[in-house]
Amino acid sequence: MNIDPTSSVDAVGAIELVPAMLDTVCRITGMGFAAVACVTDERWIACSVLDEIAFGLKPGGELKLESTICHEIRQSQQAVVISDVVADKIYCNHHTPALYGFRSYISFPILLPGGQFFGTLCAIDPEPRNLDRSEIHNVFRMFADLIGFHLNLGQKLSETQEDLGRERATGIQREQFIAVLGHDLRNPLAALDAGLSLLKRSPVPERADFIMAAMQATIDRMNVMVGNILDFARGRLVGDFALRFERVMPDKIVAQVTSELEIAYPERQIALRCDTMSPLMCDPQRIGQLVSNLVGNALTHGARDEPVMIHCHESDGEFLLSVANSGPEIPVEVRHKLFQPFEQGASSHANGSLGLGLYIASTIARAHGGTLEVQSSPAQTCFTFRMPLAAANC
Repeated sequence: MNIDPTSSVDAVGAIELVPAMLDTVCRITGMGFAAVACVTDERWIACSVLDEIAFGLKPGGELKLESTICHEIRQSQQAVVISDVVADKIYCNHHTPALYGFRSYISFPILLPGGQFFGTLCAIDPEPRNLDRSEIHNVFRMFADLIGFHLNLGQKLSETQEDLGRERATGIQREQFIAVLGHDLRNPLAALDAGLSLLKRSPVPERADFIMAAMQATIDRMNVMVGNILDFARGRLVGDFALRFERVMPDKIVAQVTSELEIAYPERQIALRCDTMSPLMCDPQRIGQLVSNLVGNALTHGARDEPVMIHCHESDGEFLLSVANSGPEIPVEVRHKLFQPFEQGASSHANGSLGLGLYIASTIARAHGGTLEVQSSPAQTCFTFRMPLAAANC
C-alpha cells in the first residue's frame, strides 16, 4: 500500500469506529487530546482528532515532523508511554514536551498488514496521568491494530472497485467489438454468397469476370478488416506496435499507397503533393498503413464529387502529412472520440468499417513519437500526422 499523507485523512475518516476509539482513549486515560496521525519520512498529518484541551489541531493539520516523538516511533516502531515528563528519565529533557506543553504522552504505532508503518494512535495532556497500566496498553494496541486492519481493507476495497470498473469497461468493449464485428463481416459474407450463387446460375465468362472482380474486392475489404482487428488486439495487448525501423523516403511511401487507392477507387480523384524532403528513419509498413487508413477514411466519408487532397512536407523540424476532404463537418463533441476504437466521424458502421482505422493510425503515430490531429469545418476536414525529424532520424 502506498501511503499518501493527504488521502490518508479521508482514509481514516472513512473508518466509522475511529471517533469512538478516540473517545474511549481519552476516557480510560483521563487525557484531553487524542489523535490518529499519518507519519511519513517527511510529514506528520492529523487524520482524526478529539481535542478537549484546546490544543488547536484539526484533521488535516500538520506538525513539523522533527518536532514530534512520532518521528522517533516511526524509526523504532515501538510504543512510547510517558506518565509524567518531569519524572521520566528519558524524556525529561526532550524538546517535544517543552514545545507543545504536555506532561503525559502515549503513542502506539499503527502498522499495516505486512509490517508497513502508517502512523500512530497518540494522546497528550498538560497534566500527569497514570499510563503505565496493562489495560491502557492493551486498548491502544488493539485500537492501533484495528485501524491498520481497516486502512488495509479500505485500500483493498478501493483497488477491487477500480479493477471491477476496468473489467466492466472491458466487458462493454468486448460486447461492442463482437457486435460490430458481426455486423461488418455479415455484409461482405453475404456479398460473397450472392456472387457464388450468380456464378452457379450464369457461368458466362464475361459475366464471371465481373463477378469475380467484385468478389475479390469484397475479400480485399475483409482482409483489411481482419488486419485492423489483429492490429487492434496487438495494440491493446502490448500498448504499441512493434516497429522495424529503416531509412526511407516518405514521399515514395505516400505515392505508393495513393496509387493503390486510386486503383481501388477509380471513380474518385486523389490530389497528391509531396514537397522535397529528407529520408526518415521509420517503419515503412506502419507509415504506409497510417497513410492508407487516413486516405481510406477520407474517401469513405468525404464528398464523392470533390478530390481528397494529400500533402506531405517538412516544416520546423517536423515531417508533416495532411489528408483533407470536403464533406460534412465533424461535430465538436465527436472529434475528441475519433481516435478511440469503434468510433467514426460519420455514418456509424454503415460503410463497412470497424471504426478501427483512425485508432490504429493514432497508435502508429504515437509509436513513432508523433501525433495525429484533426481539424474540421463546414468546408473541409483535415487530419495531420506530425513526426519530429530529430526523433525520426536518430
